Amino acid sequence: MAETWTVLDKALSLWPQFSGSRPTLINLSENHTFRLDLPDGGRAILRVHRPGYHTRLGIESELAWMRALQIEAKLFTPTPLAGTDGELVQEAPFLDTKDQRFMVAFAFEEGAEPQEAEDLTGVFRQLGALAAQCHRHVIDWSPPEPFSRQVWTAPAILDPDAIWGDWRAAPGISGDVRRQIDTLDQTLRRQLAAYGMGRDRFGLIHADMRLANLLVAEGTTRLIDFDDCGFCWFGYDFGAAVSFFEDSDTVPALRTAWLEGYRTIRAFGPEHEAMLDAMVMLRRMALLAWTGSHAETELAQSLHGTYASGTAEMAERYLLRGTIDR
Repeated sequence: MAETWTVLDKALSLWPQFSGSRPTLINLSENHTFRLDLPDGGRAILRVHRPGYHTRLGIESELAWMRALQIEAKLFTPTPLAGTDGELVQEAPFLDTKDQRFMVAFAFEEGAEPQEAEDLTGVFRQLGALAAQCHRHVIDWSPPEPFSRQVWTAPAILDPDAIWGDWRAAPGISGDVRRQIDTLDQTLRRQLAAYGMGRDRFGLIHADMRLANLLVAEGTTRLIDFDDCGFCWFGYDFGAAVSFFEDSDTVPALRTAWLEGYRTIRAFGPEHEAMLDAMVMLRRMALLAWTGSHAETELAQSLHGTYASGTAEMAERYLLRGTIDR
């Protein structure tokens, strides 16, 4: 990784305050995320984008919504830092001189990532309220032109050329597991088509409110990392919130807490509540595809191919009883 740091030092020169900073890789998921320890004792965050995932316009659109949430909805969102040229989105070589990447720097924010082993009831109650505030904002928001973000429809998640790859190519997909998940795939498509994409249920959302994208400080939960924000069903924000522990016995209570928080801000009727388990399964399918297309990440490797069999078990329960609850 020594070459990585050497080339990254050149990229850091695009921000005048980052000269002489020490970068530490803190996350490798869709992007490389670094903590920068600055010479003056301060800190910042640098996000190096995965090649081919977003266009410059897509990243600028993400930042535009974050800014609108700050100003118009009075919500906390991470503050991007402009480079020497005044632009928020920079482009520089990363792993080698031919590896051109988009990069965005953010102000460092204090806080801790909540852990699955903790009592997450309070966090999920706050998270429901945060989701509702975001949804309430976008219903009446007119995005700047041009504006471009991904659209997380059923085909965009379930088709062979899906945004995060083909779930059929994920580790552990074969035999009965494949057959069970294929049935789930077809069922979700039918249910989502019947549910529809009206403005009261589908719009621009964060789309990745999992624990790793939350910061808790002094009892307050904050959203970070809007990199996957796009147009999707509002209930998908709950599905994303339970990412990687969807089959936990704690999920029913967390669903209740999320709904309680959501309904303090915005209505969420029985028709939408009835689709929350479908949203959990849709997100699970997206992550299943992700484990195959991002096999180089520690997170994907830590699942050891068990995510497919676990998905099949959840699918069987959901298809038989219409719920993910045990």
